[in-house]
Amino acid sequence: MAQTDDPTLALTRALIGCVSTTPNDAGCQTLIVERLQPLGFRFEHFNSNGVSNLWARHGSAKPLVCFAGHTDVVPTGPLDKWHTDPFTPTERDGNLYGRGAADMKTGIAAFVTSVEQFIKKYPDHPGSIALLITSDEEGPATDGTIKVVDWLKAKNERIDYTIVGEPSSTEKFGDTIKNGRRGSLSARLVVKGVQGHIAYPHLAKNPILMVAPALAEMAGTVWDNGNYYFPPTTFQVSNIHGGTGAFNVIPGTVEIYFNFRFATASTADGLKVSVEAMLNKHQLDYDITWTLGGKPFLTPRGALVEALTSAIREVAGITPELSTAGGTSDGRFIADICSEIAEFGPVNATIHKLNEHVALTDIQKLHNVYFLALENLLINSTTSVQKIF
Repeated sequence: MAQTDDPTLALTRALIGCVSTTPNDAGCQTLIVERLQPLGFRFEHFNSNGVSNLWARHGSAKPLVCFAGHTDVVPTGPLDKWHTDPFTPTERDGNLYGRGAADMKTGIAAFVTSVEQFIKKYPDHPGSIALLITSDEEGPATDGTIKVVDWLKAKNERIDYTIVGEPSSTEKFGDTIKNGRRGSLSARLVVKGVQGHIAYPHLAKNPILMVAPALAEMAGTVWDNGNYYFPPTTFQVSNIHGGTGAFNVIPGTVEIYFNFRFATASTADGLKVSVEAMLNKHQLDYDITWTLGGKPFLTPRGALVEALTSAIREVAGITPELSTAGGTSDGRFIADICSEIAEFGPVNATIHKLNEHVALTDIQKLHNVYFLALENLLINSTTSVQKIF
């Protein structure tokens, strides 16, 4: 059982108690401000379409180290399938249960308490520390982190290092740092034919049959070979809609949704050009609408990765692997104003699941990793960080 006087555990419990189903913040950011205000942080609030965003900064010098995360959580699912109320933090069998325990209220709490400890130890620390917190990461992400990034861009403000508190560990605490993410490019394709009676196909044009060879070509295409950090770009169809519901009618249109998860070896514009060339080659009459969910980003081994890895080795006794696997994160927005971004947080085995939980012993470990990472980035010069590669 973790110590009840552990400030990181206490703040995690308080945050879990806020019913912050996306896009609601439900008071989480107020708790954060109340903790940081006595330390001398300056705050900017950005509220957009029901989304709450917070930028908090301590200091004005370079380098600027930012902790980024989200207070919103996914819906609970059926409450009767939870062992305890998802918004009542519950300690049981060495774990802390509650919605957001792993994704990512423990991370938020560890941000705050590590900063508190750091500023107490180094009140005149070099550089600056910031927190970028949103309540729109689990939702569309159109009114969240991107709004703060746009504001920083307008001020010509850049971040030197960003630690995103997403749950990155896979099997045990500290085993994985996410040092990049693939981009996401989606499309809505409508292929046009001519509706008609199924018994008279010569009087109709079946768009489903017409587009099938093009889809087969796209599915069989090697878009790139990836690189050292990224697997090859993937193409997947998620939805196909066509027909009137009748057995004897050839449809006039077919609607197809597909998605690329692409590495830095490809670009969104290049993928668009290749797809449209294939569609044109098959002489299709079509409309296509593209949505860029996020560009890929990558942080090679350098100051930030070394700082985190050194801290993890000291706290957990293991050397983490670097990974770019998984979906997207808000790092895709921050990458426009920050060249070094890494994600590190608790074990992700129960995120978005029923009975989400985090190991009690990992809560203090996460606090310690963030604190040591701050020391490595702001107190120790990059040349004095232990060389571990």
